[in-house]
Amino acid sequence: MKEMVMTRNATAFSETEYLRRLNKTRAAMSEQGIDVLFVEDPSNMAWLTGYDGWSFYVHQGVILTHEGEPLWWGRNMDANGARRTAWLSNDSLRPYGDEYVQSTTHHPMQHLAALLAELGYETARIGVEMENYYFSAKAYTTLVECLPKAQIVDATALVNWQRAVKSDEELGFMRRAARIAEKMIDGAIERAEPGLRKNELVAEIYGDALRGVGDDWGDYPAIVPMCPSGADASAPHLTWDGNTLKTGECTFFELAGVYRRYHTPFCRTIFLGTPPDDMKRAEAALVEGLEAGLEVARAGNRARDIANALAGPLERAGIERGARCGYPIGLSYPPDWGERTISLRAADETVLEPGMTFHFMPGIWAPTWGLEITESILIRESGPAEAFCDRPRQMFVKP
Repeated sequence: MKEMVMTRNATAFSETEYLRRLNKTRAAMSEQGIDVLFVEDPSNMAWLTGYDGWSFYVHQGVILTHEGEPLWWGRNMDANGARRTAWLSNDSLRPYGDEYVQSTTHHPMQHLAALLAELGYETARIGVEMENYYFSAKAYTTLVECLPKAQIVDATALVNWQRAVKSDEELGFMRRAARIAEKMIDGAIERAEPGLRKNELVAEIYGDALRGVGDDWGDYPAIVPMCPSGADASAPHLTWDGNTLKTGECTFFELAGVYRRYHTPFCRTIFLGTPPDDMKRAEAALVEGLEAGLEVARAGNRARDIANALAGPLERAGIERGARCGYPIGLSYPPDWGERTISLRAADETVLEPGMTFHFMPGIWAPTWGLEITESILIRESGPAEAFCDRPRQMFVKP
């Protein structure tokens, strides 16, 4: 491999770290018999090369073979972004022209197919991320049509699984993001009061998120703040509106601190006034289940053990919760801050390893209210999981 050209964001990680990532991914490619891997997920692109730009609304990707540097492939106007952010040499940037952008007569996959053929992969076994937000059905059919002699296979989440165990360098970023998340939650709870418009509150949350903590500046989140109130909080994925906070209603805040694309999600709930008894009982069961889950979140246990530990107190309280209660986290781009591999649910047999990171997310959504008290966690070498954030596990009540 040529000497790495470390520039803006790539300098955040060492050359050793990028080599570790390439070696892990290539080993997984070998296990699946993949000659060349094409990744279009911007999180995987960034993880492999350092590339960072808001260019994922057009087709782009990284081409990885078993030797040499990866190749960045994308729109010509974004090539300078790759020069500024990726560690790749200029020879490893292979842009396409604007005639391929949102055209009815040209498709970027035609350019990609021609590039792969030029590189000698016209008859290769090519892995693509079929189940991915960014790789469309049209992209797949065009690639198949233009490379009829190639074997195009599903490599969904191949890179994602290599990201499951975080390096010390990555964990450092997530701890910085955790301090930002704490600041965001603290500010939301402090400012929340009857009569405050939701959009004004979210504006302040964004201010805390982007200002960061000290020299650790805040990056944009892959998911916008979720902060529904009252009966709207019965739905887990509503955002905000221009209505005011009201006495007698709860609001949950599902937020994430972000540092250089690394996310540490964090959720807490506030009630203005006196919470109803059923909500207080749910809070007690949720906190008990959360702490039971943290206790069994140990290396050597399984993902299902966390979900089952949470389920016990909830079932004893008469609360049914059918959804999974967590997912892996780390480097992410919109529209999701999860890594889309492991799920914390009763059916997942994945063995927990030191360095894995999850958003342990046991929310409850009742018919007229919602309650979220969550932790982002690290599986340690020994003992129970470490919570990245340090705030009371409770529903905050303001009279």
